[in-house]
Amino acid sequence: MKKFIIGACAVVLLLITWNIAYYQLGIYIDLNPDAPVTTFMTTDSDTIYMEREGEKVPFEIRGVNMGVGLPGEWSTDYAIDQETYLRWFGWIQEMGANTIRVYTILHDDFYNAFYTYNTRREEAGEEPLWLIHGVWVNDYIQNSHRDAYDDDFRQTLIDDCRTVVDILHGQKTVSLGRGTGSGSYRRDVSQWVIAYIVGVEWEDVTVTYTDHKYPDRNQYVGDYLYTTEDASPFEAMLCEVGDQIIAYESGRYKQQRLLAFSNWPTTDPFAYPDEITRFFMKCAKVDVEHIRATDDFLAGQFASYHVYPYYPDYLNYMLHTPEAGQEEEQEQPLAQDPITWDQGVPIETYLPGGAQASFLDDSGQPNTYYTYLKALTNYHTIPVVISEYGVSTGRGMAQRDYNTGRNQGNMSEQDQGQAIIDCYEDIMAAGCAGSCVFSWQDEWFKRTWNTMHAVDLDKTPYWSDYQTNEQYFGLLSFDPGKESSVCYVDGDVSEWTQEDLVFSEEGLSLSMKYDEKFLYFLIRKEGFSPQTDTLYLPIDTTPKTGSTYCKNYDISFERACDFLIVIDGEENSRVLVQERYEVIRAMFLHEIEDRDPYLEPVDKDTPIFKPIMLMLQTATPLLTGNWEATAETYETGKLTYGNANPQDEAFNSLADFIFAGDYVELKLPWQLLNFANPSEMEIHDDYYEHYGVEYLQIDTMYVGLTDRERREHRVPMAAVPLEGWGKTVTYHERLKESYYMLQSYWSG
Repeated sequence: MKKFIIGACAVVLLLITWNIAYYQLGIYIDLNPDAPVTTFMTTDSDTIYMEREGEKVPFEIRGVNMGVGLPGEWSTDYAIDQETYLRWFGWIQEMGANTIRVYTILHDDFYNAFYTYNTRREEAGEEPLWLIHGVWVNDYIQNSHRDAYDDDFRQTLIDDCRTVVDILHGQKTVSLGRGTGSGSYRRDVSQWVIAYIVGVEWEDVTVTYTDHKYPDRNQYVGDYLYTTEDASPFEAMLCEVGDQIIAYESGRYKQQRLLAFSNWPTTDPFAYPDEITRFFMKCAKVDVEHIRATDDFLAGQFASYHVYPYYPDYLNYMLHTPEAGQEEEQEQPLAQDPITWDQGVPIETYLPGGAQASFLDDSGQPNTYYTYLKALTNYHTIPVVISEYGVSTGRGMAQRDYNTGRNQGNMSEQDQGQAIIDCYEDIMAAGCAGSCVFSWQDEWFKRTWNTMHAVDLDKTPYWSDYQTNEQYFGLLSFDPGKESSVCYVDGDVSEWTQEDLVFSEEGLSLSMKYDEKFLYFLIRKEGFSPQTDTLYLPIDTTPKTGSTYCKNYDISFERACDFLIVIDGEENSRVLVQERYEVIRAMFLHEIEDRDPYLEPVDKDTPIFKPIMLMLQTATPLLTGNWEATAETYETGKLTYGNANPQDEAFNSLADFIFAGDYVELKLPWQLLNFANPSEMEIHDDYYEHYGVEYLQIDTMYVGLTDRERREHRVPMAAVPLEGWGKTVTYHERLKESYYMLQSYWSG
């Protein structure tokens, strides 16, 4: 009996040891070293091919990037289940896409769902969905003191490449770690994987730091990839990583697939005019033309770029140069910079028209997006894939596209759909081999540079911040409410009840409600005329500041108010903020007026109310020639008239208010009223007490209502109780109008 127990324990121990060695450590014995390596994907100089029934057929990557966020969850929670993935895969393919791209290792639910979906498709004789898999570089590593040859960077990237390969072949067990998925990966999905994209949008400082630190480490020769003599140390590191992933998959699984390294304009291979180079501090380049393949790499490379129409639109500043002599009016301080810039290849050489560069597309209109894409395809000797492009339907905007109007934010769902179609047409007209729309779903947890100062970054997944454009690039929206939102601004007042009433007197009444995205208002005035009546809604949120008088409109309030909503027709309605509570002044006055806001603080009870503005990322000096020019802003507090009900034919996702007889229906995003985290009812504290944004929790706000005829009387204010929802969010999925537009276009 004792021998049996010992033997059984030995067998169990061997199985555990084998499981750890094979599935976790990746140790294997090649039992068939002479087996041929195969691939079903190949390339030539500008085209990607897929082998179908023994023939190489041109294959256009028509893809969608898929994130991992859900409302109420961080991306690293990996909360999407198999059922959701299966539903999304179906919608993506019904839209006309043939590929999805993921950025990093996901939870095993994704791969199990992908296997199930494609198996069902092929059993039904239908085309499967193809996959491009990324290998991520941790943001904390890339933005740290580490260079690309640090073990936390280079060796981790190599290890993650091996892990990705094993996962896709169903031969891996991964424990949960920071930023990585986990599970037992036993489904072999490799037959549907067409390519790897290694890396992320490279930080130029990391690239430059690496190149300067290791000037002699600029060559690598592997079995499958090698560098040219012009390669940089960073490019040599990429070459080694790429060679390692090809070698590992070729050796263990006898397969190869396409390979690309992530890139974007910030580290593109081009040189630009000196003033552009210095203003944008374009100090680095990553050129995959310096990474070549040996004959043993059967699949081939493509050049992967993330290219959006608005950032960083270097060519816009070549197209719109200041008038002759204008740039000489003031000294350009950056011109004296002693830094030696790594210039790269002059972009003028590869622009359409060459030295006589044309910035026009086939329709004869200025289009720097198409022009830049054409320069990329002219330059590269391998296929070019635009693996990220898109625009946001967020209400807030961060950047403008001055040539085609495809902005980063403040675009309706219809605008988004048309912009994606226009970008796609530019991509294909430029000769690219494929593209991937960014992105499939909206993601509540994300942040944007021009609003991140205003929100509690530890609580972003728990509310939908319509002012933060980065959250709304998706074709799939997550709207508040389990099945529908608590209110739609569409003129139908039947969804309002007596319980919503907060204020009523002499022919005026005001009702309110809210959800994870908006504060909703229903205003009633007997005999209301949009053409002749003006309505005023004062709001008091913070007990720290505010004014009982608005000098702009000569109105007094019962309480010290922080905001004033002015309803003045379809084109002239807006939200104003008391100057002391104006966040852009507190955070960006240096950029706007070259002044320190804390040397000249505003009085707590100032009667001045200001338009609510947002910063834009614009190289104003390059457009004007004035190197003392201030930063560009736009009025985000201006209200848009229209119908905001997705079920209505007149739907405009950016609509803030609508008239309906005696009623005005209005919705405001939380951040517009300086809420930093409405899930816990946190608002901005007094900026001038804390030298920046700190948070203050409230449980009540006060609102009032008056009109032009009654504004000589002090406006009474009513209390509105506020209760947050914590981490318990409600939402329902809704395909945006842009989804259906793209579906119609691609099906045509």
